Amino acid sequence: MRLGVLDIGSNTGHLLVVDALGGGAPLPASSFKQPLRLAEHLDDGGAITDAGRDALTRFTDDAVHVAEDRGVSEMLAFATSAVRDAVNSQEVLDYVAEHTGVTIDVLPGEDEARLTFLAVRRWFGWSAGRLALFDIGGGSLELAGGEDESPDVAWSLPLGAARLASTYQGHTPDEEELRELRRTIRAEIARNAGLMLRSGAPDKAVATSKTFRSLARICGAASRGEGQRVQRLLPLAEIRSWIPKLAEMSVEQLSALPGVSGSRAHQMLPGALVAEACMDIFDLAALEICPWALREGIILERLDQISVRGAGAA
Repeated sequence: MRLGVLDIGSNTGHLLVVDALGGGAPLPASSFKQPLRLAEHLDDGGAITDAGRDALTRFTDDAVHVAEDRGVSEMLAFATSAVRDAVNSQEVLDYVAEHTGVTIDVLPGEDEARLTFLAVRRWFGWSAGRLALFDIGGGSLELAGGEDESPDVAWSLPLGAARLASTYQGHTPDEEELRELRRTIRAEIARNAGLMLRSGAPDKAVATSKTFRSLARICGAASRGEGQRVQRLLPLAEIRSWIPKLAEMSVEQLSALPGVSGSRAHQMLPGALVAEACMDIFDLAALEICPWALREGIILERLDQISVRGAGAA
């Protein structure tokens, strides 16, 4: 069957169309995305602005037409941190549904971590042993760990790269601002780190999504053109050496780095601080980048549901 996954993230709206078959890997057939930057379209009261609402509505309407053109038989639409945390999220989603016919579900942070963990487990398989997962989004950081397809622990923190970048938006952070940002990040992560640490060191520590992929490219990992199955690592020593350099770069200079898009360039420094903190606090020398993340987890869970339903009918 041909599935469409409409992912409304804090940075980007992304429609991924895949040919899906139970027992097989989802095969990407088409991709349509636009920068939405919803995490930066929040007013002082924490509400999504009219401009953010209208951008989301236009993108969703465009995505519907793309899905129809690509022959999508079912579309799974969900929103993550920026919509989840907005005080007017239901009002905005009702508006989108009224104008596009698409009902967008709000995904709780714990479910976001759980589903990303499922995708990572399926990618690496059982031989990977105990996994530790880290996923930096635009609005939140997801963490999960365990030995099975469902993690033993999964939680979400308000440490997304776009959210953190907005704390010093419009200027280059000075030394004291960076120190305070670093302190905040580490205190948040350390608060519940014991949930994962009490089970012992993971056999494999994994990072997913765009911010981690970009940081890995900055640190010398292979480009996307070299294929999905090339191992890509983000070493702690490398990211630590890059942080002072990132702090001194302009947005234009950041945009020129390998793997960094202009729309996310200002998020590289806070993303690097979060990545460094995760590896420090959990005593990890490096993170391995997984090409599958939340969207694939959504697809895999849906295929599992269809398979169970089919088996029951038989």
